[in-house]
Order: sequence, then C-alpha cells, then structure tokens
Amino acid sequence: MNRRDFLQMLAAAAAAGMPISARRALAGDADALYDISPFGNVSLLHFTDCHAQLLPLHYREPQFNIGVGAAHGKPPHLVGEALLRYFGIAPGTAQAHAFSFLDFSAAARSYGKAGGFAHLASLVKRLRAGRPGALLLDGGDTWQGSATALWTQAQDMVDVCLALGVDVMTAHWEFTYGAQRVTELIENDLRGRIDFVAQNVRTRDFEDPVFPAYVMREVNGVAVAIIGQAYPYTPIANPGHFMPDWSFGIRERELQKTVDDARDAGAGVVVLLSHNGMDIDLKLASRIRGIDAILGGHTHDAVPAPVPVENADGTTLVTNAGSNGKFLGVLDFDVRGGQVADYRYRLLPVFADLLPADAEMAALIEKKRGPFANKLSQPLVVTDGLLYRRGNFNGSFDELILRALMEVKDAQIAFSPGFRWGPSILPGETLTREDLMNQTAITYPSVSVNELTGEQIKSILEDVCDNVFNPDPYYQQGGDMVRVGGLTYACAPRESIGSRISDMRLNGELIDADRSYRVASWGSTAPDAQGEPVWEVVERWLSGHQHIAPVKTNVPRLVGVADEPGIGLP
Repeated sequence: MNRRDFLQMLAAAAAAGMPISARRALAGDADALYDISPFGNVSLLHFTDCHAQLLPLHYREPQFNIGVGAAHGKPPHLVGEALLRYFGIAPGTAQAHAFSFLDFSAAARSYGKAGGFAHLASLVKRLRAGRPGALLLDGGDTWQGSATALWTQAQDMVDVCLALGVDVMTAHWEFTYGAQRVTELIENDLRGRIDFVAQNVRTRDFEDPVFPAYVMREVNGVAVAIIGQAYPYTPIANPGHFMPDWSFGIRERELQKTVDDARDAGAGVVVLLSHNGMDIDLKLASRIRGIDAILGGHTHDAVPAPVPVENADGTTLVTNAGSNGKFLGVLDFDVRGGQVADYRYRLLPVFADLLPADAEMAALIEKKRGPFANKLSQPLVVTDGLLYRRGNFNGSFDELILRALMEVKDAQIAFSPGFRWGPSILPGETLTREDLMNQTAITYPSVSVNELTGEQIKSILEDVCDNVFNPDPYYQQGGDMVRVGGLTYACAPRESIGSRISDMRLNGELIDADRSYRVASWGSTAPDAQGEPVWEVVERWLSGHQHIAPVKTNVPRLVGVADEPGIGLP
C-alpha cells in the first residue's frame, strides 16, 4: 500500500474523523473504525512502549520532533499540522487528536482517554476473531513505567501480557530490572507462552547469544519468522551494571545472517520486531536484505502509514506504533508462492470510549492494582495547566520535577532525563501519587547534587544533544534532550558536536566556563549513585502547594531550524 492508497483508506474511515462535538454520538458504535476487513493470509498485531500503563490515559504527542540530515521533513519528524497534511488527516478530527498535539486539552476532554489494557484486550479479540492465527507482538518497554510495575518487579505486566495473548516480545527497559530478574521471568513465566527474542544481545566473554535470535511460527500454512532486536544502546542509556555480562549493539552482520537463516529454513515472511527507534530502523532497512517489515518502537513515534525503504533485495516496510497502549498496529500480508504479494496496514488509536473494557482483563488489572490502591490514589496537588512530557525539549511535567530538585536541594541548576514516557494530566485535574510515579518509576531513581563547572555543563549538554541530533541514526544513543532547569541556552540542532550549545545563562548572566555551579539531577547510571528517590523529593515539594499554576516550559532558543516541520505552533 503506497501513500496514495493510505490516504484513500483514511478517507473511507471518515467515521473516525467526526468533529469533536460528535464524539459521544459515535461512542458505542466503533464499527466504522475497528471493523477492518480481513486481508491476505498472515496477520500481525503490534503494540510497543506501553510503559506499564494498565489504565486508559491521555498522552500528548510531541510539539518538537526535529529531523536532521536525511531525516529532515520526513516521517517520523513531522508534528502538528505538517503531520496532518502529509498523511491527509483532517484537522479537528479523532485521528488528528490521536496523532498530534493540536488543541490537545479540549480534544482530550471531548474524545476521552486512550489505551488501557482492558480496552486493548477487547480490540485484540475483535481483530483476531476475523484473522485466524494472528500473532500479537510486543515491541518492548512494557515492564517499566508505573508504580505497580516497579513495586512488583514487573510481575503485574508479565501476568497481564500473558492474559492479553502476547506471542512474541523483545525488550529495552525490561533490562533495568537486572539480568537475574529478566532471566527468571523468561524461564519461569514466559516459557512456552511468550517467545522473548533478541538477536543482538550477546555474552561479553565469548559473544554467545543470550536469547533466541528469532522464532518461526506457522500462520495459515505460512512460515513466519519474527526476529528480535532489543535496544542496541541499553548499557549506554541505562545502567550497564544491571546486565554486566551482556553486550548489545545493532549487529548488522549477525542480523543479515539471521535473516538468511530464516529464509533458508523456509520463512515466507520475515519481520524484525525492533526496539531500535525509527531513524535507526530506516537506515537498517536500507542495508539489510530480506526483511519484509520492521515493526518498530523506542522513539514513541505514532506513524499512520508504513515507510517503504528500498534495499539491494527489494523493499522493506518500516513502521512505528506509538506508545502508552494508545495504538495497535495491524499488518495484513497476502503471501503467495512463498513471498509477500501485497499488504494492508492500519495504526489504530485505542479510544477507550469506543471499545468496551474486556471483563476478564479488567478483573485481572483490578486484582493486580488492589494491594496498592490506597497508596496510588493519594492526592498531591491540583494542576491549573496541562502537564505533559513528550518532545525534544522540556515538557511541563519536567518543569515540576526540575523546580522541585532546585528548591528542595537548594541547587542553581537542575537536570532531568529526557524520557519520552509518562501520561499527560489535563488542566483542573488532581495530580495523584500514581501520576507522579508514572513519570519517575525507574530502578535507579537517586537524586544527587554536584558542583559542576560551566565547561562541564556545556560538555554534558553537547554530549546529550549529539545523541539526539547526530545526522547518522546509528549514533543516536538516548532519548530526548536532557531537561534543564534554571539555565537557559541556545541550541543549533543541525550543527556538529561542540557547536550546538551556546548562550548559556543563569539569571540572565552568561555562564562562566571556570566557575562552579550547584547542579541537582536524578537517574544517574553510575553504579555508585546514592540519594533519596526522586519521587520523594518531588512529593515533598508538591506538599507545599495546593495548586500548580500553568507552567512555561524552558525550551532553548533554537537556531537554524526556521523551516523545520518537526516544530509545531502551540
């Protein structure tokens, strides 16, 4: 299906694009959006980066998603109106709300929440009913991101995914529970039920595979190979000491051999279940032969249609299925004569008001959350403005964390990791302890305060900025830009490392390269990191407030990006 076919298909789904005022009339009749005619003989359902969000939520798509080099002006680096134009989505519609940040608060109140595993379960069952043998694939970042996942060491998410009927998964944040816990869950809980695949994780000593590289499943007489690609930079982006005996990487050579082995074993369809991030997947697709599709994750990009990438052996489809349980990708292949003849793809928003909660899944979720219900529901503060995180630079929820770090720790400057996960909170809503944990629930949450020189601060910002904006995707080794409090600066994303960060100021005064500044931060990957958990610091700060006024985000002054469709107007 090319882009023109996709636009025609989207127009045919007009019921999903009713005006905001018509949403409640549509509720209860989801046929137009979710009754997709079966196609072909192999169906794959794909979700990724749900970050342990069991309940329906709001999640604001990015206003800043800047593309550099060959990625400029192309998916996934399109936001707001530019994204809607490219994919032919009408403004002010359900699809526009799902895929963009535009008019977010008003649209969110009208369309309701998205995701939630009970609603996702209903959609999975609905689609599987017309697609015998359909495989459900989990792209990773499933076991981390909530208080209950942290407190149960991912057991709640493992149990829920087993009930959902996941067939195959790969991983990233899962590894932050440590090699021992990951191995324990795979051997005791997943064995014989969910295949955990990752061709690019090897032992450090002899480079032996840690996990199976792929699994072959038969679907309606067609051999389907699902190859796993874990996040290749896990020990860089997260604490390497959590998995000291394992090495990671993209491993092109090994991947090509795995693809060839799968084809030699009779695979009629080869799919890479990837947690590389979409930019890496696009480059990889141009260099590896024999992959029919890459079902991608990590970067949380909700891309409505596949990007076809040509390579020496043909074309590979590259997709990315959003995050937080907000979307479900549906890829149908028509396989004839041992190869893919045609396909159809939809990335379906999971509107909780349009899908009934599956009773069995809802009961399981209530059981898993029950022991923690009182602790989770503790009210902390009312927010008068929208709180969100996702984007290249500071989100408004990041600002709360940064302000708490600076005030509680008496710091001049604060850094907070550029995580992409964390639901949005609408104006007027009460922020609970669960909401705070949804932004901070990691296994290395310690807050620290250090004296850093101006030169060291610039070096840190330059290093992180290069991880985000290096024009070679294989050198993009982290999340979004580190969130910065107290300090203002200018950023030139299209420059090279050492030249992107300038005009750093504190209280209007230029930062002195030789002077020391008191800097608070959290989430250090160092093995000796110590300090109280960040959620305790933020909760203590919030206790001194009844309301939080609308927050102005500390976005850097951007240089050289005037023509950037990855920047949207509010």
